[in-house]
Amino acid sequence: MIARLLLVFLLSVPCARGATEIQFWHAMSGALGEQAEALVQRFNASQDEVRVVTAFKGGYDETLQSALAAQLAGKGPHIVQVYDGGTANMVEAKHTARPLWQVMAEAGQHFDARAYMPAVASYFSDDKGRLLALPFNTSTPVLYYNKDAFRRAKLDPEKPPKTWYEIIAMLGELSDSGRRCAYVTAYPSWVLLENMSAWHNQEFATKENGLGGTGARLNFNTRLMVRWISMLNTWVKSGYFTPTGRTNEAERKFVSGECSVLTTTSAAYAQLRRDAKFDFGVAQLPYYDDFPEAPQNTLIGGAGLWAMEGKKPAEYRAVARFFAFLSQPEVQAEWHERTGYVPITRAAYERARDEGFYARNPGYEVAIRQLLLRNPTRDSKGIRLGFMPQIRNIIEEELEAVWAQRKTPKDALDAAVARGNDLLQRFELAHRHGR
Repeated sequence: MIARLLLVFLLSVPCARGATEIQFWHAMSGALGEQAEALVQRFNASQDEVRVVTAFKGGYDETLQSALAAQLAGKGPHIVQVYDGGTANMVEAKHTARPLWQVMAEAGQHFDARAYMPAVASYFSDDKGRLLALPFNTSTPVLYYNKDAFRRAKLDPEKPPKTWYEIIAMLGELSDSGRRCAYVTAYPSWVLLENMSAWHNQEFATKENGLGGTGARLNFNTRLMVRWISMLNTWVKSGYFTPTGRTNEAERKFVSGECSVLTTTSAAYAQLRRDAKFDFGVAQLPYYDDFPEAPQNTLIGGAGLWAMEGKKPAEYRAVARFFAFLSQPEVQAEWHERTGYVPITRAAYERARDEGFYARNPGYEVAIRQLLLRNPTRDSKGIRLGFMPQIRNIIEEELEAVWAQRKTPKDALDAAVARGNDLLQRFELAHRHGR
């Protein structure tokens, strides 16, 4: 309702003669890129006062760096898609981005963050709860399991594991039935450490995981994490867990039928459904049921849309109009259904539910239920740290040393924290001096 009223208001704002052109740089390719382009074309066709021109700039890192470099040269786009790992750069960089709430306020209407999923809005908000960027393509990790493999192992395919304790026996049965690869995960840092911390309401870094500002320090070398990585290491030794890589290599091993249980992004659902030649299910991410605060809520991954600084008032009104269009429940519901990303507003979720989408596609709703399970806490709102891509690389390098039996879980986690904190100090020094 809020987004719809905002759209009506913005449509009533007089526009300059001729279409106002705004540049939108993004990092979406393949089928997802096609859906993003279709969304823009739909907006352009819906009116003749604003024309959005898209430009694919490569992967997330390339898109962010291209936008920052262009901004310094005074030639930046109006809108840039920035992934979660680059959010701290946008927040801390001076004179780079104009907050979403300000763009909307200057267009004559405040943008109410309460219309958005709490776990989504909290990550993109400032300490006053105002949205800094428009959540766009967001997801969270879930568990996929091969129902056919479960049947062959004489496991109930309609009863996926709820806890990490339950899954141990299942992995053993899968291995005994001849499965060479029982469990595999994509994006190890994001799934195994970042989300496991939030899912159990455990601190990943100080200062609200960095959302409280600079000066945060990593401290995920906790009792939970040492215990968790130790358990995974025993699974490596027993053949229950097969480390595969740092991105989505695990998805290919699952969809080929080689591996039976997978943890990865909820946004992989549509692609897995298209490619898998077997029956599979989607389940909630398991947790330790002897942690009293678990399960809490999982974290979002993906990206938001940022408005860049230095544009003309008419151009910001055009940006606000495009953002209002993207926030309409019907547009959001369609984007969610076609891509597998979670809907960013409650209204979009309710629309998809009321239209029977989840009754027909139950796997899509698992991620949303995880995000809505509880209101986010200071330890589960998100992780916003400088040099986050590099910190993830460090974490994954240290985990690989554990899987190779070169380090103990505690030594590896301690090393990851120390090395990551060195990077955070460098990030703070660089931004303190305006670089």
